[in-house]
Amino acid sequence: MECCRRATPGTPFLLLAFLLLSSRTARSEEDRDGLWDAWGPWSECSRTCGGGASYSLRRCLSSKSCEGRNIRYRTCSNVDCPPEAGDFRAQQCSAHNDVKYHGQFYEWLPVSNDPDNPCSLKCQAKGTALVVELAPKVLDGTRCYTESLDMCISGLCQIVGCDHQLGSTIKEDNCGVCNGDGSTCRLVRGQYKSQLTATKLDNTVVGIPYGSRHIRLVLKGPDHLYLETKTLQGAKGENNLSSTGIFLVDNSSVDFQKFPDKEILRMAGPLTADFIVKIRSSGPENSTVQFIFYQPIIHRWRETDFFPCSATCGGGYQLTSAECYDLRSNRVVADQYCHYYPENIKPKPKLQECNLDPCPARWEATPWTACSSSCGGGIQSRAVSCVEEDIQGHVSSAEEWKCMYTPKMPTVQPCNIFDCPKWLAQEWSPVTVTSFFVH
Repeated sequence: MECCRRATPGTPFLLLAFLLLSSRTARSEEDRDGLWDAWGPWSECSRTCGGGASYSLRRCLSSKSCEGRNIRYRTCSNVDCPPEAGDFRAQQCSAHNDVKYHGQFYEWLPVSNDPDNPCSLKCQAKGTALVVELAPKVLDGTRCYTESLDMCISGLCQIVGCDHQLGSTIKEDNCGVCNGDGSTCRLVRGQYKSQLTATKLDNTVVGIPYGSRHIRLVLKGPDHLYLETKTLQGAKGENNLSSTGIFLVDNSSVDFQKFPDKEILRMAGPLTADFIVKIRSSGPENSTVQFIFYQPIIHRWRETDFFPCSATCGGGYQLTSAECYDLRSNRVVADQYCHYYPENIKPKPKLQECNLDPCPARWEATPWTACSSSCGGGIQSRAVSCVEEDIQGHVSSAEEWKCMYTPKMPTVQPCNIFDCPKWLAQEWSPVTVTSFFVH
C-alpha cells in the first residue's frame, strides 16, 4: 500500500502534511492492534437486575508489552429490580452483619454519596455514630450515587448515560425522558398563603399528580405540612411528617427537613400516587408555602389517520382529525382534558386528494322487461350498454370496447319456469239410490 504520493503543483502544504500524518496514524493503530489477540467472550453480568457490568479480555501476543487495555466493560441487566430486592449497597453492608468488628456484632447500614470515595463500601453501625470502610471496593454495578446511573467498576466510578451505555453523556430531561426535549411535562410553580381559622385547622396547599418529578416545597411560618395520597387503585394514605428524615410514602421517597421556622419537603419522583400537600395550623400567625414541580402532560392531542376517501375513483378527498389521548390509560378521552394544558396545541386537520384514477367504464343495464309468459317458462330481456363516469359523477355512454375487461351482463334470461296450473278430474263418486214407496 502506498503511504504517500507526489504533490501536484498547487497542492497546499498543509493538505500534504495531513495526508502523511493520517497514513502514519492508521498504520500505527494497525501495528498496535496487531499485537493483541481477539477479544474474548463477555463474562456473566455482575448483577441480575438494576444495572450491572460485564467484561471481556484479550491477550497480548507480543513478547514486549502491548499498548492499550486488555479488559473492556459494558453494562448489562439494565432492568429494574423488584422492590423486595432492596438496595444493592445495603445488601453488601448487611453481608457483614455476621462478622465481628472489634469483637462485636453490628447491624450495618449503607453510607451513600461519599464525595471523596463513592466506590468504597462504607457502612454505619445501626444506632451508633460508627462509620467503617468494610471493603475498599463495592461490587461492580453498584451505583456511585443514589440519584445517578453512574456505576462503580473495579473500584472506579464510571459515567453511565440514561441510555445505559458506559461513557455516554446523554441525560434525562426534566420530564424523565432520555435525551428528551422537555415537551412531555410542564413546570408548575406557585405560592400559597395559609387562611386558617378557629373552625378550619387545615387547608390544601397543592395537588401533585401521579408521575410528577423534582418536587420541592418550602413552608415558612409556624404551621406544619402533611401529606395525603391516593393510588391509581384508589387506596388512600396519610403521613404527618413529624420529624426530619427520608420516608417511603406509597413507594415514593420523601425527604423532609424540619426547622424551628420552616419546613422543606423534596421528592425526586416520579410519584407513584397522587399527592395532596396540606397545611395544619399550629398558631395564630399565618404561613406561606412556595412550591415547584414538573407535572407530566398525560393528555395530549393525537392526529388521527386519514378518513376514508369520499370517492372510490375519479378523484375525491379525505381529512384527518385530532383526538385527545390519555397517555396513562392508553385510551381516547373527551377533548376537554387536552384543553387543560396550554402547552397542548391541537393539530389542524389535513386535507388531501385521493383515488385520482378515472373511474373505469362499466356495463349498465336497464330493468328486466315483464316475462313473456306467466307460467310454463318464458323469457325476459333488458338493454345493456357501456357507460363511464367523469370526476363530477356524470354518467355517459361509451364505446363497448372500453368495457371489454369485464364480462358483459346477459340481456335475456328465462322466467316463470314453473308449470302452469291445470284442471285435474278425479274418480266418480258412488251412485246414490233413492227408494220410493207406493201406498
